[in-house]
Amino acid sequence: MTFGLALALLGAGLAVGLAGMGSSIGIGYAGQASTGAMAEDPENFGRYLILTALPGTQGIYGFIAAFLLIMKVNLLTGTPPSLTFSQGLNLFFAALPIAILGFISAIHQGKVCASGVGLTVKRPADSMKAMVLAVFVEFYAVLGLLITIFLINGIKI
Repeated sequence: MTFGLALALLGAGLAVGLAGMGSSIGIGYAGQASTGAMAEDPENFGRYLILTALPGTQGIYGFIAAFLLIMKVNLLTGTPPSLTFSQGLNLFFAALPIAILGFISAIHQGKVCASGVGLTVKRPADSMKAMVLAVFVEFYAVLGLLITIFLINGIKI
């Protein structure tokens, strides 16, 4: 394995790892709030479930980015190319937008979702408003994924 390939795979690992860690933390915040809310209001489990699941999407975005990067370097076919240091570094940096934005946005989306659970307890009819606010945070993870995809596709191997 070349050093360039190792850098590319490190980028893939960071994309899935950081975005997944952010999702885990965000889901933890929303899940804790949902568990407490169900003690008072178990009838709105479906609404709590959606608010708890929303921060998990960033982890999926990180997985998609890592998969695309692994496909780019033909790792699944068993014949990865001998990447130069420059190519590996480019692929490493291509993975950073979703790695960083996925990590940060998932945590903050979890906090917004946890607050949304509190809103749902008080006013169940307004739970969709909480979901809309949580989607605003997600928008930046989507942008990070798109930039990562554009960068990965733009790098010549």
